Amino acid sequence: MGAIGVNSRMMHLNLFLMGCGHHRAAWRHPQSSVEQLGDIRYYERLAQLAERGKLDAVFFADSGAAGNVSDGSWWYLEPLTAIAAMSRATQHIGFISTVSSTFYTPFHAARLLASLDHISSGRIGWNVVTSMFDVEARNHGYESMPDHAERYRRAEEFVQAVLGLWDSWDDDALLFDRQGHYADPDKVRSINHHGEFFQVDGPLNVPRPVQGHPVLFQAGSSEQGRELATRYAEAIYAVAYDLPAAQDYYRDIKQRVSAAGRTVSVPIMPGLVTYVAATEEDAKAKQRELDELLPAEASLRQLSMFIDQDCSDWELDAPVPTLPSMENFSGPQGRYSTILRIIQTEKPTLRQLLGRLAAGGGHCTLVGTPQQIADKMEYWFCNEGADGFNLMPPSLPSGIEDFIEQVVPELQHRGLFRSDYHGSTLRDHLGLERPGCS
Repeated sequence: MGAIGVNSRMMHLNLFLMGCGHHRAAWRHPQSSVEQLGDIRYYERLAQLAERGKLDAVFFADSGAAGNVSDGSWWYLEPLTAIAAMSRATQHIGFISTVSSTFYTPFHAARLLASLDHISSGRIGWNVVTSMFDVEARNHGYESMPDHAERYRRAEEFVQAVLGLWDSWDDDALLFDRQGHYADPDKVRSINHHGEFFQVDGPLNVPRPVQGHPVLFQAGSSEQGRELATRYAEAIYAVAYDLPAAQDYYRDIKQRVSAAGRTVSVPIMPGLVTYVAATEEDAKAKQRELDELLPAEASLRQLSMFIDQDCSDWELDAPVPTLPSMENFSGPQGRYSTILRIIQTEKPTLRQLLGRLAAGGGHCTLVGTPQQIADKMEYWFCNEGADGFNLMPPSLPSGIEDFIEQVVPELQHRGLFRSDYHGSTLRDHLGLERPGCS
């Protein structure tokens, strides 16, 4: 595809940071940064690199459990703490973190995120998740995860309470009148929230965030997740193995948002794994190099988690055994749906499926030259598949360096991505209005 000229609609690109990269074997590579995973300067450099590429934001997922400590694909700095430092090492790029509505309380989350929005001068977003696994629940006072419907009822009430707390201060409440009031008591109020899960009097003990509300992201693909996104999300992360899957989700969400009477654009950003090189052969060699470092045992554990059954004794070079249908699966549905689609479309052996899931867990994976990758991204962008992408480099920092140095200039040349920032907040980058107090 050729250049399409300057277009008022630009792609949104976030960098999804995950340890040494999203490939589960990336930490094993001789040139990985595994020894630096506890060094905040590593993350600051990655944020600065993403900012050099003019990306919208850096995103951290999070988990309430350690997982397998012999597997170096995880990291060990708490994301909100790391973001406080990373925001001080940058000027423009936004920062987004998972905040679990199952394990946090609204007051705690509202205070943390409001504080970060002040620290960063308005560059914070929060990804509302309900969490997934019993191993997380047992670290937070539960015997097991509450059922799916209860988690989403709690999430909706959680969001309502957090938004209420952020609005408990008017924008002009602070007076700094040394002869009178620090803040106008008539412009700071209790919210007196009394619901099924939470009692929150308020007001928040942090003045209203710079953005009014830090940007609310959501990533659920179940019916309850889509309904929550329809009512509250200002941007959405999605899982899409291919364009038809992306289009189904994109069109459904856009229709729901419109039917709800909301005018916000709600950009949708599927995950995207890229292997980039000057030739397609070299890009495939990069992918193969990481795949060959993959330990089968750890990969089988990951697959067992995704499909909610033990597959440790399955034959690696045989076809994948028949899995339950979506209707008979009670675990996290978005990733499972993607796995079923990969099996149906590619008919892989178990070993081939593990390799496909090793980086990004079933998200769209593009392997090729900068032009080939930009072509596919443009096609999704122009055909109701995406408003942008949540970049998931298989290795760090090399994977995002390759993308910023090779793919971003191609997207800029086509008029698909900004050449510079035109605002100072995450809302500015995403084209979102600042909400007034409700």
